[in-house]
Amino acid sequence: METIIAAVLVISGLGFLLGYGLAFAAKKLETTRDERVAEIEQCLPGVNCGACGYAGCAGYAQAIVAQGVPVYLCAPGGAAAATAIGRLLGIAVAESVPMKARVHCGGGDDVTSQKYRYNGVADCRSAAALFDGFLACSEGCLGLGSCVNACRFDAIDIDARGHVSIREDACTGCAACVKACPRHLIELVPVDRRVHVLCSSTEKGAVCNKFCSVSCIGCMKCEKACPHDAIHVSGNLARIDYTKCTSCSACVAVCPKKCIIDLGKMPAGV
Repeated sequence: METIIAAVLVISGLGFLLGYGLAFAAKKLETTRDERVAEIEQCLPGVNCGACGYAGCAGYAQAIVAQGVPVYLCAPGGAAAATAIGRLLGIAVAESVPMKARVHCGGGDDVTSQKYRYNGVADCRSAAALFDGFLACSEGCLGLGSCVNACRFDAIDIDARGHVSIREDACTGCAACVKACPRHLIELVPVDRRVHVLCSSTEKGAVCNKFCSVSCIGCMKCEKACPHDAIHVSGNLARIDYTKCTSCSACVAVCPKKCIIDLGKMPAGV
């Protein structure tokens, strides 16, 4: 009996000591939450999209205070959020050009052919995994809406023919659709760059002409017409250097397949 009592006392004593030790350590290691973190959170939109690269708005706010990361990484908040945070921290924030999503494919049921009829899950990744997709073009938009499902701002539309379009007024440049597209057809582009190539096919012209009526054929007419050296054909595909492009539309005028567009001369939402 005495042995049992002694054992209980010893265990109780060890428990008390361990508990006290943990409480003491917690007190010593306790860090005071910087009040600026909460204030910065108030400047952010609170959508927790992760476009900044951190775990939600709270994680980004903590990183700004603790690690000194840039204050302009919040795409949904844009310049307004960056300016507010800069004012709060007493730092100057350089003005930046907003980024918008652009889909580099003009395909749809009316202009592209299919290898087979797909009746599976309405998800681009699932469709792409089945015999490399149902489209004859292995690099074209599948139009099943993975980007739409990923967008938290209702900024992407798909019409009855499978054409995907971005509503610029709603797009925040969060890049969720960029990550969701299994064929990497969506890119963030400065909003003031209005000219875009609506194709991502790297097949030779004679090949892609067989399955898509609006594909780039790598003819190089756009490259020769550009006065700013902003568009070049590489891998059978015209690609725009947005750091040089002035949206002069010279390339748009000479493209025989009409796969280069000027958004400034098209209806909103294209």
